[in-house]
Amino acid sequence: MSHQALQALAAGRVRRPAPLRDAVYDAILDLITTRRLPPGQHLVETELAAHLGVSRQPVREALQRLSNESWVDLRPGYGAFVHRPTESEADQLLSVRALLEAEAARLAARNAAPEEIARLRERIAVGRSAVRADDVEAVVAANADFHRALAEVSGNGVLAELAAQVDRRVRWYYTPVARTRGHDSWDEHDRLVDAIAAGDADAAADLMREHTERTRRTYHERAVGPAADAAPNAEATGGTGADAPRE
Repeated sequence: MSHQALQALAAGRVRRPAPLRDAVYDAILDLITTRRLPPGQHLVETELAAHLGVSRQPVREALQRLSNESWVDLRPGYGAFVHRPTESEADQLLSVRALLEAEAARLAARNAAPEEIARLRERIAVGRSAVRADDVEAVVAANADFHRALAEVSGNGVLAELAAQVDRRVRWYYTPVARTRGHDSWDEHDRLVDAIAAGDADAAADLMREHTERTRRTYHERAVGPAADAAPNAEATGGTGADAPRE
């Protein structure tokens, strides 16, 4: 290969990702999806940098990336703010989720092995324990874990991958209604797994559609205000100040 060709290849080489930049992105996104940084929160670069123990540059890059992905709104002259989801955005996401998960439930009823059904029941037990402890973050994590496991049990790798892509945003919408849904949500999971264990694909799909519709309806019925968008556990971020950038 000629020297010129090698130079051309070098110029087009894909650069290795910057671990710090990615770590800062993941940290801020986690604060957003858990609603420690609620919708509408003003994101101050210096405060985020101090909280994360980094310089402003990776924070700025992370905010730009989050803006590109519609997690953050960049307003010229005002700064960065956590995006406030509209009712239309919520409907679009939860409708896609319903389509994916109803199909996942249908396929799981056809494909699930006894040990996979047992693992689904174990995840339900974890979720019920989190509800009893009134640990919203643990409830949200357990809910995501259950739905992720169900998608995997479907046996359709593409479906499971698509479900994983919307997982973080679903968590964002689910967090403010997790306490309201409470034990009802896990009762619905129980009935769903019963249908899967019985091999009743149609019933499993119907139960999943009803389950996701109840979550969608609860989200819209819930009054979204300052209290609604507050962090589920303020102690987790140390309260206000550098851990929770000011409005």
